[in-house]
Parts: sequence; C-alpha cells; structure tokens
Amino acid sequence: MNEFNEMGLCDFVAREASLLDDGRFDEWLALFAEDGRYWVPLLGRAQHDAQSHNSIAFEDRLLLQLRVDRLKDPRAHSQHPASRCQHVLQNSRVEQLDVDAGSATLRTPFLYIEARGEQQLMLAGSYHHVLVRTPQGTRIQLKRVDLLGAERALPAVQLFI
Repeated sequence: MNEFNEMGLCDFVAREASLLDDGRFDEWLALFAEDGRYWVPLLGRAQHDAQSHNSIAFEDRLLLQLRVDRLKDPRAHSQHPASRCQHVLQNSRVEQLDVDAGSATLRTPFLYIEARGEQQLMLAGSYHHVLVRTPQGTRIQLKRVDLLGAERALPAVQLFI
C-alpha cells in the first residue's frame, strides 16, 4: 500500500473496511496517523466541524485505542455475544490528490451491517477519508462518516462504522 496514487488509495480504503470486518482492530487502528481522528457528525453532511455542534463520535487515537481495548476485553458485557460487521463499499472516488504534498481526500458510499445475536443493524452513508503519506506509509488523518439520517435516534453501534 505504499503507492500514493488513485488505485493505491482506493485499495487502502477497501483494506481498512476489511480489517474491521475481520475484527482486526489493532491493525485497523495502526492505519491512523498519530493525529488521526474518527468523526461521525450528528448532522451528517450539513455539519462542517466537530466543535460547533455535538457529534455521534469524535475520537482521537487515544479514545480509539480505549474502544479497541474494550472490544477485546472478555468481560465487556456488550460483547456477549460478540458483534460482527460487514462493510459493503461502492467504488471510492478521489476528490482531491496532491502527490507532492502527500495528501488525498476520498469519498466512498457504503452500507454497514452489524450483527449481534439475533439483532441486526444496517446503516448507510458516505465515508470521507483524508489520507496522508507518512514515513510508515499511507495513514488516515481523518475518517468522517456521514450517515443518512444521522439526526434520528440510532441504536448503539458496538463496532466502528
């Protein structure tokens, strides 16, 4: 995944979703830059920043690490039975690419299905990844998840959309 071009970046987004589907949360977290953020705006596309309005989630690496640790803890009540997920992605579209600066923005429409026991949840929306080139390879500086109908009451999502 060292190639910082359209094909390589689109493959990176697909690999990120695959790691979540496989429950490889530590490997998924390693894809984030040190200053990386995971953001699920409460107002979807209408919300332009995380500070002026509440969000469903706005987490830095430390908070993401805490969530990953909770998912791995055998005493986590919310994971009996364990949650599983499936990300169904449409093709990613590169909206901005600056090879010289090592930054790119991609948009990826998705369906997210999470199952736990007899319960199943399905959400739809679009991802907006801001990817950066680092000495360690491509990393996520921001993963923004714009959910369709994000402002409505949503059930608890146990994993990462």
